[in-house]
Amino acid sequence: MHTAHRSRRLAATLSAALLAGTGLTVAAAPAAHAAASDAVVKLPMTTYSALAVDSVHERVFVADAMTGDSYYKGTIAVYTFGGERISTITTPSHISGLALSADGSTLYAGERSRIVGYDTTTLTQTSAVSANLDQCGRELAFSGGEVYFTTPYASYSSQCATTAHTNLDALVGGAHTRTGWNDYGRLQLEAGPGDRMLMGQPAAPQAANPFVTVFDTSGDTPVRNAARRFADADGKGALNLKDMAFSADGSKVALADAAHGTRLLNTSDLSDAATGYPALPQGATASAVAFSGDGRYLARGASATGSTPDLLLQPADPADSSAPLEFVFEGSLDGDRVVPRGMEWSADGSRLFAVTTNAAGSQYWLHIIQPPAVQYDTRFTGGLTHSPGTAVAGEPLAVRGKLELDGPAPAEPVKVTATRTDASGTHQLGTATVKEDGTFTVLDEPDRTGEATYTVSYLGDLTHRPATDVTHTVTVAKAPTSIALTAPEEASMSGGIEITGTFTAQGKALAERPVLKVVREDRLGTGTLSSVTVAADGTFTINDVPRTRREVTYTVSWPGDDLHAGATASAEVYVRR
Repeated sequence: MHTAHRSRRLAATLSAALLAGTGLTVAAAPAAHAAASDAVVKLPMTTYSALAVDSVHERVFVADAMTGDSYYKGTIAVYTFGGERISTITTPSHISGLALSADGSTLYAGERSRIVGYDTTTLTQTSAVSANLDQCGRELAFSGGEVYFTTPYASYSSQCATTAHTNLDALVGGAHTRTGWNDYGRLQLEAGPGDRMLMGQPAAPQAANPFVTVFDTSGDTPVRNAARRFADADGKGALNLKDMAFSADGSKVALADAAHGTRLLNTSDLSDAATGYPALPQGATASAVAFSGDGRYLARGASATGSTPDLLLQPADPADSSAPLEFVFEGSLDGDRVVPRGMEWSADGSRLFAVTTNAAGSQYWLHIIQPPAVQYDTRFTGGLTHSPGTAVAGEPLAVRGKLELDGPAPAEPVKVTATRTDASGTHQLGTATVKEDGTFTVLDEPDRTGEATYTVSYLGDLTHRPATDVTHTVTVAKAPTSIALTAPEEASMSGGIEITGTFTAQGKALAERPVLKVVREDRLGTGTLSSVTVAADGTFTINDVPRTRREVTYTVSWPGDDLHAGATASAEVYVRR
């Protein structure tokens, strides 16, 4: 057995929109997430065809796809749920497509010219039915008590990608039957609850606007129900299908669309579901999708590079905002991406089986992932506080709080999200990291005076439930300004008066240099002198020739602006002749 437990990046994260406009600095200490276990098996094959999971006997079957030559033999590798390889079935020709009977007793495999059945306990062959020659690779599905399979028609393997015309066939009463349904491309099949079966058309040269359709397989022949194509009148929005899956109750269909991410549809008419799933991380292209049999989870596989996640594990309910667990597969111990049609769950949802491949598509790995089985409560305690006590527009403001999480200590940092709502609307502030003691600090710089309400949220993850939001309202004042004057105690009418000064302003930098008003008051009355403009370094100079003797008072003022309070200063000079 070749297995490994890898050190991977596993974290609950937020959508790119929340991460973009952050003004936060956060406390950097590890805290929060219980990791899902992830065993990895190196598969003994250089191609991949299909994956089937037998939850009755706890076995996993992985088939290769060595199409293209009649001399190629096929391989089905058989593993336990723990990742131990217990057998390898070698077939006289390539294997494409696997399907399990409803009771898990028989594994059906598509060979080049027949459909073969194997006993899942003894792994011995129990049946073989001749079928039309397959050069390109079949799809198999067990639905309505029958085995359905596709037969692509191409004279040579080189024609499979461009001219293959595919028929939908079935084994009815153990005999090969042609249903009459057919179309271009390597049609995909997916069985679902309630005798339903999906057929999807991947992108093909002869299929500019591929379809998805639902069949009723309860009768002797499949009956097509809802169907949908996705391109608009201009040909935009067409489907680039990589995988499809029914929800556990059969009411929804999820599509892994390499052009548009994860589509969630209503099974009844294949219309868009009222609430869909968030977009995949930027740089990730959808490649696979699978619902757990217990209805709790959705797995979304992707092709991505670097630190961009290749697999997201999240609640199946799209209205549940719990952040997903993310897996990044990198290099010779993991593979680099999830292969199309490469994920299946155990029936109880306790394990996800995912096949990955390297960038060249020449090596394959089987990942066995066990998501956390329990969710624990979370809560904010003690409300929120802020400092400094007086919030000022354009200056840093710290909002502090505490989050408590029940259950085992998570392995990776927990993050909370923050928003500020003021007169101009709601502003996303990004994320803040929670320290080991549960405390966190959100740093913001409010840019508007008046009331600002801060809302902090914890979205939860597969281990912890979301916490009820906590809010805190702060009154944001104008930033203070000041004027300092330096003037002589005495001066003469003939010599004139020079007063120097400094203007300072806190908060956001002023768009323009301030212009100060200067008022002179003497025994003859009050008058306004010429205004002075503050220099770049905040200094200014006032020169005046007094008009009379005795006390003269000079008052310098600035009225303020939307974000800054005004300032006033006075200086008195005794004037002699």
